Amino acid sequence: MVSNVEIASMLYELAEIMDLKGDVFKRNAYRRAAQSVENLDDEVSVYRAEGRLESIPGVGKAIAQKIAEMLDTGGLKALDELRAEFPSGVVELMRVPEIGPKTAMVLYRELGVKDLNGLRQAAEQHRIRALKGFGERSEEAILRGIELVQGQGGRMLLGKALPIAEEVADYLRENGLDEVSVAGSLRRWKETIGDIDLLVGTDDPLRAMALFTSYPRVTEVVAKGPTRSTVRLADGTQVDLRAVPRSSYGAALQYFTGSKEHNVVMRRLAIQQGFRLNEYGLFRRDGGERVAGADEAEIYRTLGLDPMPPEMREGRGEIEAAAAHRLPELVREEDILGDFHVHTVMSDGKATMREIALEARRRGYRYIGVTDHSRSLHIAHGVAIDDLLASVEEARQLTDELGIAVLRGAEVDILEDGSFDYPEEVLSELDYVIGSVHSGFKMGRKEMTERLLTAFTCRELNILGHPSGRLIGRRQAYEADMDRIIEEAARTGVLLEVNGSIERMDLNDVHCRKAKEAGAMVALSTDAHRLSHLDNIRYAVHTARRGWLEKENVLNTLPLDRVVEIFRGRSA
Repeated sequence: MVSNVEIASMLYELAEIMDLKGDVFKRNAYRRAAQSVENLDDEVSVYRAEGRLESIPGVGKAIAQKIAEMLDTGGLKALDELRAEFPSGVVELMRVPEIGPKTAMVLYRELGVKDLNGLRQAAEQHRIRALKGFGERSEEAILRGIELVQGQGGRMLLGKALPIAEEVADYLRENGLDEVSVAGSLRRWKETIGDIDLLVGTDDPLRAMALFTSYPRVTEVVAKGPTRSTVRLADGTQVDLRAVPRSSYGAALQYFTGSKEHNVVMRRLAIQQGFRLNEYGLFRRDGGERVAGADEAEIYRTLGLDPMPPEMREGRGEIEAAAAHRLPELVREEDILGDFHVHTVMSDGKATMREIALEARRRGYRYIGVTDHSRSLHIAHGVAIDDLLASVEEARQLTDELGIAVLRGAEVDILEDGSFDYPEEVLSELDYVIGSVHSGFKMGRKEMTERLLTAFTCRELNILGHPSGRLIGRRQAYEADMDRIIEEAARTGVLLEVNGSIERMDLNDVHCRKAKEAGAMVALSTDAHRLSHLDNIRYAVHTARRGWLEKENVLNTLPLDRVVEIFRGRSA
């Protein structure tokens, strides 16, 4: 069966080729359809069986026919014909942030660049700067973009990999394997991962391997052994499974979770205390007796350490803190009482304010903040002042009617001089303001830093949105002195957003910890554009946990009256 991921992938490829052909209308149509397919709750095949393909947003008669062909054949003849018009590497060129479709075609036609390696060679030989409309700075920017893309390699976004891993793990549990866990960097909630690693504790490893390799979405069994197998799923994702005896499950989970730096210190500590630690257990060096292995926490306790969450295991002082019994009590998903960054249909969101409020109430939130884009962001249908002010009253009415506080904010563009897209008298009518950079990303370090610090002087600013501006694997963080920005946030009371959108994860874990050390508070958010995106609060939470943040460091853990007090304190 062709999955939603595969169909979306083919639609995205169609959009990219339309980009190369200069057909903006079809590019946008395929992209909208791909995004809708990605976010469906049911499989596309269900929609087709029920005759509802055209009910999918962005899917009209022509695209519905293409989707039907994909479901029937696993491919698309029209896509194959389009692929033949361009070398496959030309589409890959557009992954480089500095290269759009027109630039890709110029590089292909003028320099014969057909892939990333050819692009790098052309840049290093200074052939790009010789082209009309290019120069030394653009050539250097292209080289930096290549580093960004190739540094990503075959890595997947956490938010793409984790649902796949959880689905495979659930399948194994449903079939009788109760000790199943994700491992590796995925269990540590790193923002990108390589392959998906799963671990099972079982005394019947052959059955575990048979179950794993017969998972319905497997298209290729790369390797199958008595205790370890590797498969490739329909979307190309590689998944590895290891099976260990139940008596070793805890030790194996500790070992295969990592990180390497964490495990090096753990093994050294074990040796110092007269033990030997590996994936099979913790053993006495004299006599070889196993003293722990089945339970992961017992490994740590036996070595005199408090057990620590996987997110902390990066070799950044967590073992020393565990030995001194000074581990922080990290913020948890259940501590979150609301979300502050959600877009409605007034800008580029897909749900009304009422629908968002009802969903937030269903999730048990005490409050929800809606923050549409400001007027200058035309691509996201920024909201005019009169419409924004009229919606403030709607939020008040929904609060009274639904029993959940609906806060009316806005995500306001920070312009290049550090001013805001709405005047202060408009901002003062809102419950709070998120200020974000959405343009002018190429400013120098000094200029961008001053731009953000100037924004902090506005008393109406409450939260700095996605503070580094990065899109993982697509756009580097803009040049800015983040240490200064964090220090100024702490001094002025501006909150720093930890954006849970899977392409942002911004602030990152390192900056979260710096914020904590500087005394700056953060606001966790989803940047949701549809109701299902509210699930992404977990990525913000676990990023915060990787940065050692506790409840007291996070605005969303506070009751409504304290949230309002903090927001009003900025403008007082």
